[in-house]
Amino acid sequence: MDFNSLVQQAQRLTNEVQNTEDIPRMERTLPQVLLAAQELHSRVTQSEMGSQDAQAHIMLGSKGIDLPKITQKLETLSSRKTFEPLEPIADTDIQSFLRNEKENAILSVIEEVHKETYKSAQKQKWDHIVSDWREEKVKLMNALIGSSQGWIEIQKGPEQTILNETSLTGRSCLSSQEMAYAKEVLEYNRLVIEGVLRPNLVQKFALVAEEFNDAKITEMWEIIKYMVNVMPAPRNQDPLRQRSQSGQLVQQAKKYLEHRYKVYMSTVVSEHLREAQLGGVPNTFNLVSAFVRLKFGDVDNLNYIGLQDGRIDGKPIWPMVFYCLRCGDIQAALKCLEFIGPGHEDVVQVLEEKFRKPEQRISSKLEQQIKMQYKRQIRNATDPFKRVVYCIVGSCDIHEQHQDIAKTSDDFLWIQLSLIQMEAEANQEILTYSGLQTMILEQYGEKHFNANDQPHLYFQVLALTGQFEVAIEFLSRFERFRPHAVHIALALSELGMLGGSRDVRQPLLSVDAEDPPPLRRLNLARLVMLYVKKFEITDPAEAIQYFFFLRNLLDSDGRNLFLLSVTDLAIECGEYDLIFGKIQVNGIRSRGLIDQFESVQVDPKAACQMVADELVKKGIFENAIKMFDLAENHEQVLNYTSILLSQVVSQPSKRGSLRERIQIATRDIKDRYDIDEVKCDPKTVSTFVILYDLLKFFDEYHEKKYQLALETLARINLVPFTMADLDSCLRNFKELRVEVCKVFPDILLATMDILHSQYRSIKGKGVQTPFSPSMTGESALARLREQAKALTSMGATIPYRMPGDTNNKLVQTEILMH
Repeated sequence: MDFNSLVQQAQRLTNEVQNTEDIPRMERTLPQVLLAAQELHSRVTQSEMGSQDAQAHIMLGSKGIDLPKITQKLETLSSRKTFEPLEPIADTDIQSFLRNEKENAILSVIEEVHKETYKSAQKQKWDHIVSDWREEKVKLMNALIGSSQGWIEIQKGPEQTILNETSLTGRSCLSSQEMAYAKEVLEYNRLVIEGVLRPNLVQKFALVAEEFNDAKITEMWEIIKYMVNVMPAPRNQDPLRQRSQSGQLVQQAKKYLEHRYKVYMSTVVSEHLREAQLGGVPNTFNLVSAFVRLKFGDVDNLNYIGLQDGRIDGKPIWPMVFYCLRCGDIQAALKCLEFIGPGHEDVVQVLEEKFRKPEQRISSKLEQQIKMQYKRQIRNATDPFKRVVYCIVGSCDIHEQHQDIAKTSDDFLWIQLSLIQMEAEANQEILTYSGLQTMILEQYGEKHFNANDQPHLYFQVLALTGQFEVAIEFLSRFERFRPHAVHIALALSELGMLGGSRDVRQPLLSVDAEDPPPLRRLNLARLVMLYVKKFEITDPAEAIQYFFFLRNLLDSDGRNLFLLSVTDLAIECGEYDLIFGKIQVNGIRSRGLIDQFESVQVDPKAACQMVADELVKKGIFENAIKMFDLAENHEQVLNYTSILLSQVVSQPSKRGSLRERIQIATRDIKDRYDIDEVKCDPKTVSTFVILYDLLKFFDEYHEKKYQLALETLARINLVPFTMADLDSCLRNFKELRVEVCKVFPDILLATMDILHSQYRSIKGKGVQTPFSPSMTGESALARLREQAKALTSMGATIPYRMPGDTNNKLVQTEILMH
């Protein structure tokens, strides 16, 4: 379509619109149309912000919101700040000045409250965080294994105790096994206290463990019985250093494994008597012969499994030799070697020397011959039993694992123990005791022995390699084995065979740089306290027996750990009378649990004093007074009784209140103590006596026995009743201690109230005056006014910062009496 046709169509459309009357004609030239289009385009696309405003208008408009109108309303709102600074005013504008001062005071109070609230919230938040961290820190330190240098001190702070249902009903938290151990502990401690010969605690505990009918527990104690059956070391020597230098533990571990294997072979043979064909005299040779027959059978050709050097009645020679050695019978092994051909004379000679002198090392010449023969011939032999016998006899090839024979942990451990040598010559590679310990603890570790699923197995390999501390700590992680771990530790400690921590603040298991690796030290104090924590509330008598094992330990401040533990126990369970006894009517202290240890240098009075000091630190003055009384520390008894009296003496007495309890205790002290001869500071005594008399004064005041109260107060001579007495009362006030000064505002107010009550009685009802019967009403009123004036003057003159409204109340009451 060309341009002419378009023009014609436009003209035709124009004519049609002109002929239509319904639609009004609007004329706009092309420049006007262009200008309007440009204006519309500029409004829509003027800028990015403008585009966003337009989009906002469109979006909100679709929801029925008039954005321009809202914008206008927002602009009209006042944004005046609540706490904006006040405008300066002229000096002569009194009303504005007072208004500003009032507003400033209100604003300052609000700001101060805001700051204090924020500080309080922050303090509570951090206290809570610190408390949670302390609990986590204790758990971490208990499980931590590391260098023992520079440990963080963990101090036991006050904790809220929530008694469980068992403690409320009087039931014990001890299980049957724990109770059985506790009875044995009690009996052992009794013998120690009496000074008689101590029994072997390992033997005692092992007998107790047999009653549990648990094979694993019995086996653990059997291991400990073997391992402690050594020559006792001097008490002044370090157990860890002595342990690393002695070969007795190696021999005892081998004896246990040999005895255990002999029992195993007897069990196997007895279950297959027909096949084993056990006969002859009961001895190791015949037992091994029957066992080997069951294991290998009577086959004619043993070469197919690599066994060498013939047979003994159809049984291979080298397995016979090995199993005889495995049972610990060298003589039976020598009997087996009699059936072997020539070429093994060195082995026979070594075994004969070991049989004659089991404690001594074989000659170096023989040892070198065995090693040379092993290196040249035996190492590549097809018979695994022959190889292992040579390794055991001559300590050859310490890196060979002998996996064909060592099928169990017992076999592996026995072979390794047999390879140990205590001394080495130059350029000689040997397996040492510490090397085996490192292999078990660090090279293999818990993962290799599947310790979490077989804790008894890991305990066994640790204990048999002389690592008692690590074994006990590992066993204590399991709830089922914890009681046994604790009592194993106690038994070893009493025998002087436990490597204890040098500082009681150290974690449960720690490394000391001075100890031979990889030995650890066990914190016996921490172990006992963690164990006792379970039942110390319900069974304090048993808890004290366990704390007695800590009697030779000191804390970082040099305090006896036994007394310190008893102190914490008493504060925790609150059984002060049970533990320390109580003062009877005759003034003599009854015996408590602590008194049974008096013969072993445990001073009950020192224990009471220690508990009292801790109670004072915790702010528990009421119990502290009782403990100071038991410790016969009269100075502190009167001092802290006065402190408590000053807080409650002015209160009305109520049944069961602190005031009533303190009043009863105060009367008891007053009756028992000879106040005139008690060895205390005179000011401490006088303060106690004044507060004791004030108890009576306030009791009479609250009972409205006003005249008796005034007579009591007059005897104390604290406040003036005439202006002439003012100077002497002021002098007396300067000699008073703070405990009495704190009560002085209440004394003045109570006395003024008594005077005002008497004034109203005389003024209103004309009753008889409280003074002389001959005194008239006006004279009595004048006397009361004088007394009120003396009290007001006293309150205004004394050098003590009293509460702000005290003087106001005194003055107002005095005014009412005029």
